[in-house]
Amino acid sequence: MPLGDGSVATAATQPECRGDNGGLSLPAGFCATVFADGIGHARHMAVAEDGTLYVNTWSGRYYKTNDPAPNGFLVALKDTDSDGRADVTARFGERPDQGGRGGTGLALFGGAVFAESNDRIMRYPLRAGEVAPSARGEVVVSGLPLTGDHPMHPFAITPKGEILVDLGSATNACEVKNRMPGSPGHQPCTEKETRGGIWRYDARKANQAFSPAERYAAGIRNGEGIALDAAGRAFATQHGRDQLHENWPALYSAQAGFEMPAEEMVELKEGGDYGWPECYFDPVQKKLVLAPEYGGDGAKTVGLCAGRQGPVAVFPAHWAPNDMTFYVTRAQAGGAGAFPSAYEGGAFIAFHGSWNRAPGPQGGYNVVFQPMREGRAGGDFVVFADGFAGAVKEPGRARHRPSGLAVGPDGALFISDDVQGRIWRVTYRGGDRTAAVAAAPAAGSSTGSSRAAAPPEGVHPDAGRRVATLTLPAGVSREEIALGERVFHGEVAGATCGGCHGSDAKGSPIGPDLTSGTWLWSDGSLKGIERTIATGVAEPKEHGGAMPPMGGVQLSDAELRAVAAYAWAVGHSPGQAQPPQDP
Repeated sequence: MPLGDGSVATAATQPECRGDNGGLSLPAGFCATVFADGIGHARHMAVAEDGTLYVNTWSGRYYKTNDPAPNGFLVALKDTDSDGRADVTARFGERPDQGGRGGTGLALFGGAVFAESNDRIMRYPLRAGEVAPSARGEVVVSGLPLTGDHPMHPFAITPKGEILVDLGSATNACEVKNRMPGSPGHQPCTEKETRGGIWRYDARKANQAFSPAERYAAGIRNGEGIALDAAGRAFATQHGRDQLHENWPALYSAQAGFEMPAEEMVELKEGGDYGWPECYFDPVQKKLVLAPEYGGDGAKTVGLCAGRQGPVAVFPAHWAPNDMTFYVTRAQAGGAGAFPSAYEGGAFIAFHGSWNRAPGPQGGYNVVFQPMREGRAGGDFVVFADGFAGAVKEPGRARHRPSGLAVGPDGALFISDDVQGRIWRVTYRGGDRTAAVAAAPAAGSSTGSSRAAAPPEGVHPDAGRRVATLTLPAGVSREEIALGERVFHGEVAGATCGGCHGSDAKGSPIGPDLTSGTWLWSDGSLKGIERTIATGVAEPKEHGGAMPPMGGVQLSDAELRAVAAYAWAVGHSPGQAQPPQDP
């Protein structure tokens, strides 16, 4: 596979891997073991010099199931018999009965574990010989904002002891009405004083309090992956904004909506502004352009974006980069599992997976490798690990979603999953340390529908399977329900219902389960559901995604009635909207 620098990947000798690589597809020469499983919604990780892996887990509205272990959200894992699987598991940190909800961010520094917990970053000192800290944690920073669309606090710690923490935006694009069609952006966006950027604190000080004064860099909507390269340069990934088509249909087609904007990797510079919310990166023109909320005209006008800092690498839209680590091996990394030298200095990025590519196919749900050279992309990225999602790439139905990354002292790469709490340990067994970077074989899965494609590719894989068995509301024909299903799946009018509610209507972190029969915005009657769809939901009661009127598309009266009838039918036919699942 061409890498953009003239080199071509060559296959290494495929080793005999134990098991099935935990369900992953990897390049030739690489093997994976399931290092741990079922530990909770595993987010970010770090590995100590003795090989102990520390993991932060999270509980919150983003997950369908929240049944955390009673003994703390932080997990220490150790493999004492070198079989690639943790045989020691210890929990520490705040417990659910103490008000803990866990978190995302975690790092090691100065003989201690630093971890996000609710609105704080905590420090847990490690004593000699301990796997899990026994000492009580102390507060390093408190008062970090928890409201809005991005309440997570991922962070990295520099060798100088600087904590660089992401405070993701509370809104999509600093709109007057968040995620509502045609809503202009605030002028100025005062949200940037406390959100949408990177803040800096001192890892050696206790009881620091959040304030706008510690802002290090601005204009980063959601920088979940923060990492340092071998030269000490700091980088962050950026989740691009959502709903260009849904909120501005006169300016963006459905296809443009799921192809823009690009996800980004930026080099962090003190005082830098990376564009959000006024700008986004257009992957076609390869530059920052003005957002429609701030006078943009659909990717033509640049305006003030000419003065903002652009990315060093870009990736497909809405893939959701949730973590990043540079492959920088340590002194011990010379063992059999270390990667070929071509990976040294490059970046691995975990893509959590999209929801906002409907009615096109969802994407991400993988780990990519981005070659780097002198702080910039050194070639095209390749998909390094795939197969996490299983049969369906959707947030509500994916079997696993990559969320965290860490490189061990022996050169092994750890990957976490925040659906079922699985952690993989990936090593190289190909025997050729000169092997070039290579992509994983494509993993088989369904990725939804694409209006631009002809059947069978252009219809949803589950379309029509359950319509015949659904209970009908009074006065509605089976043909109308069939039309409603096509609207729901994006095959009519470019509707994006399945992006939020899942193609099986069972819900996702963004939108509620329509098959539950619970209705929060009406009495659940056909007229009530129709009215909710027509007016939208500007301020959701239980989920993270606001719904624009008509879902952000233009529906005829017949299409509106049909999709409302379909929602009524799946809500009154328990289990009927679910397609067959893989065993």
